[in-house]
Amino acid sequence: MSDTTHSTDQVVDAAHAAETSPGMPQLDFTTFPNQIFWLVVALVLIYLILSRVALPRIATVLSERSETIQGDLEKAEELKQKAVEAEEAYNKALADARAQAGEIVAEAKAEIQVELDKAIAKADAEIAAKAAEGEVEIKKIRASAMKAVEKVAGDTAKAIVDAVLPGAADAKTLKAAVTARLKG
Repeated sequence: MSDTTHSTDQVVDAAHAAETSPGMPQLDFTTFPNQIFWLVVALVLIYLILSRVALPRIATVLSERSETIQGDLEKAEELKQKAVEAEEAYNKALADARAQAGEIVAEAKAEIQVELDKAIAKADAEIAAKAAEGEVEIKKIRASAMKAVEKVAGDTAKAIVDAVLPGAADAKTLKAAVTARLKG
């Protein structure tokens, strides 16, 4: 029985200790001033470390970055201005080249036109000469043909007259009659 009494005493002591203990130490109001003191000390140390070491380094890095960015922006603006100037020079050179090409084309057309006119004049002269030669040849052929027709007509007339009236026609009379008939 002493064992049961002893274990009940322990249970009672544990229950009494649980009632008198405050629970978590952070929630114990008796330790608040101590906790507040150390909180203030920790915050002051963090502030001093940040303000003396970390923040100046960050400020230096930020100012360097700002200067670098500003320098890059200035370089970019200069390059942009140079690009605009280069584009204007390119456009001017292109316009000059187009104008010069137009002049060259106009000169080439004029030269070609002069040569073409000379060639046409030469061809016209050759054609006129050939036409004149052709006219002369045609006149010769006509004259030759007329002589041949006259001879054939004379021979045919003589043959007809001899066939109808043998020995009645003389050559001069027949020739004069055929010539008069051929002329109209």
